[in-house]
Amino acid sequence: MEITPKNLVNHELIGLRVKIFNCKNPQLNGFEGTVINETKNTLSIQSNNKVKIIPKDISIFHFYLPNDRIVEVNGKILIGKPENRLKMRLKRW
Repeated sequence: MEITPKNLVNHELIGLRVKIFNCKNPQLNGFEGTVINETKNTLSIQSNNKVKIIPKDISIFHFYLPNDRIVEVNGKILIGKPENRLKMRLKRW
């Protein structure tokens, strides 16, 4: 199944390019890289051999889809175990 803006939160995020658009920690704003790991409350993002662990609940992310579309996602929607998030159905986010 192709990743689209409507079904992004129900897909695997590992391997997607991401940029931190807005974060309560100003040092993390603008950090961009590839998602290499995901836990219940964090995303691990790698850029230039540097890995940062970003809390989901205080961040707004811009995900770059394979078809060059950009999707803005509030990290609060992503909170939860990845395997459970992939199974659940969201009416609207």
